[in-house]
Amino acid sequence: MELLKVLIADDDEGMRLVMRRIVDKVDGFELCAEASSGEEALEIFERERPQVVFLDVEMSSMSGVDCAREIADMDPRAFIIFATAHDHYMKEAFEVYAFDYLVKPFNIERVRETLGKILGQAVQRSASALRKQAVEARGVRKLLVRHKDGVSLLDANDIVLIQREERSTVIITASGGKITTSETLSEIQERLDKSLFLRSHKSYIVNLSMVYEIYPYGRWTYIAKLKNTSLDALVTHDKFDEMEKRLSGTV
Repeated sequence: MELLKVLIADDDEGMRLVMRRIVDKVDGFELCAEASSGEEALEIFERERPQVVFLDVEMSSMSGVDCAREIADMDPRAFIIFATAHDHYMKEAFEVYAFDYLVKPFNIERVRETLGKILGQAVQRSASALRKQAVEARGVRKLLVRHKDGVSLLDANDIVLIQREERSTVIITASGGKITTSETLSEIQERLDKSLFLRSHKSYIVNLSMVYEIYPYGRWTYIAKLKNTSLDALVTHDKFDEMEKRLSGTV
C-alpha cells in the first residue's frame, strides 16, 4: 500500500513543526503540505487529495470545523483529526465525523496511536476494495455486514436504504429488516454496486431501483420516497441531477 498523504493546517507555525516531526517518525505516512488557514487548507486538499488532515479549530477567517465540512463533502473517506487547545468544540467536530480530537498540549504517543489506528483502517479499506473487485468480477451482488450479533450476508437487491443514525449505520431491507453496524457509510459504499446504489447525501445511500418519487425539500435539497419502507432519504442538489440522469437511463 502507498504511503498515506498528510496535510497539517494550523495558524501556529510552532505547532505545525511539532506535528511535522511526529508524522515524519511514523511509518506509512508522508507530509504532503502545510496550511496556515482554512482557505489554504481547502485549496491544498482539492489539489493534493491527502488521506489524512490535521486541523486546528480556531483559525483566521474559516474555522477548522467549517473547513472539515467542506473536506468531508469533497472526500468523505478522508481521516480528519482536530488538534486544538480548546475542548469545547468537540461536539461540532464529531458531527462532521472527525476521526479524533486532540487537545493541546497532547502526548506525542497519543498522536502516534491515532495514526496507527488510521493506518489499520486504511489497510482494511484497501483489502475491502480488492474483495469488492473480486465480487464484481464474478457478477455476485451480495453485501457482507458485520454487527454486534455476528455477520449478515445480504442480497444487495433487497437493500432499500442505508443511513447514518447517531454514530451507527443502519441498513433497511425490503423485507422489513433493520441491521445496525459500526461500519461507516463510506466503508459500505466501497463494497456496493455503483450501478445500483447512489450516495444521495452524506448521511444516505439509496437503492435506485427502490426510488419511486422525488420532491423538493427546501431550496437545495430533495426528498426521495422509497418502496417497501416509510423512511425517506435526503438528496442534495448535485446528487439530484445525477439521480435524475441515472433513473432516466442517460448515465
